Amino acid sequence: MEFDIFTLKNGVRVIHKEINSPASHCGFIINAGSRDEEDSEHGLAHFLEHCIFKGTQKRKAFHILNRIDAVGGELNAYTSKEDTVIYASFLAHHYERAIELLTDITFRSTFPEKEIQKEREIISDEISSYLDSPADQIFDDFEDQIFTNHRLGRPILGTTESLYELGEPELTRFLHKHYVTENLVFSSAGNISTTKLKSLLEKHLEEIPSGSYQSKRKPFDHYHLEQRIQQKEVYQAHLMLGNTAYSYPDSRRRSMVLLNNILGGPAMNSRLNLNISEKYGFAYNLESNYSSYSDTGIVSIYLGTDSKSLSRATELIYKELEKLRTNKLGVRQLSSAKEQLKGQIALSQESGSSLMMALGKSLLSFNQVDDLETIYRDIDQITAGELLEIANEIFDPAQLSSLTFLPRK
Repeated sequence: MEFDIFTLKNGVRVIHKEINSPASHCGFIINAGSRDEEDSEHGLAHFLEHCIFKGTQKRKAFHILNRIDAVGGELNAYTSKEDTVIYASFLAHHYERAIELLTDITFRSTFPEKEIQKEREIISDEISSYLDSPADQIFDDFEDQIFTNHRLGRPILGTTESLYELGEPELTRFLHKHYVTENLVFSSAGNISTTKLKSLLEKHLEEIPSGSYQSKRKPFDHYHLEQRIQQKEVYQAHLMLGNTAYSYPDSRRRSMVLLNNILGGPAMNSRLNLNISEKYGFAYNLESNYSSYSDTGIVSIYLGTDSKSLSRATELIYKELEKLRTNKLGVRQLSSAKEQLKGQIALSQESGSSLMMALGKSLLSFNQVDDLETIYRDIDQITAGELLEIANEIFDPAQLSSLTFLPRK
């Protein structure tokens, strides 16, 4: 996979992959998420992501939304714990239109009070929808349990109460502090040459002044095992099991990705799906997930099942974890698992928007990007012994926290 990396005069790092496709994609990957909020700013990163679409120095909300939609494209954004992504998808001959608009909303938003109030109400509804969905809420609650008293544990959306403490001064301050040239990457995947892209970026981006950034993220270093059971207005039981795991700079991260894929990844042949859902029919919702952050990570298993099946399904989950901790993968099993992961990675890069975001995040996090050949080589070097060692560290029953939602009696 060939791509080009360069830096504009104001310090904005750029990565571009030229692809032969009618659709093109580009956007800003910003190193600012919910964990970068002060205690008085809970929900501000996500609130800002909503409000940047509501007015700039030269555009009203309608003109922002219509600018890309009018040519059949899409304008979107999302916020995570550690980054914010603002991006567009469009036909390649509209590259300049997209770059100019993305630059305008990212750096020149004005936050009209009337629009801010609308977004408060929209996000309040979004929070309520999460609270109405125990399958969603339990993920947030479990992260809060794992990352107790730390910003990583707080819900990205904030709370209805915290939203009404935030306004234009807080939005402007957060934008000026975090949306600076040293703290972001412009990423692109589309049908345009690097020379032409660079010319467009110099035209629209180089007038943005250079800005330095000093991260003040507090490391997470105080995990404590905890088992919680809560009675709620739910129809079925919901269970989360998990532990802290490896950060994304950790050399064991790819091995953890492979192990999670084997256990309960997206494929239908994961161990949790085959040996519990398919074999016994106990759970329609059963999966494992691994998320890595700059200084830590989290591995979790989610189960949604009928209350009377909870005990047996949980027992079977622990049985699968025990197998991973005691039975080293055979040569054929390991080879098959590696090929599966390689295929999933390759297919994910068929999506232009996913490729654009992956390239940008890699450059933002590591200041470099591994090509597919390097990624495959790293996967090939993973040994069964490494996976066994990781399984014993991460899935040690004595280190697994749990959170259970049970129907009220």
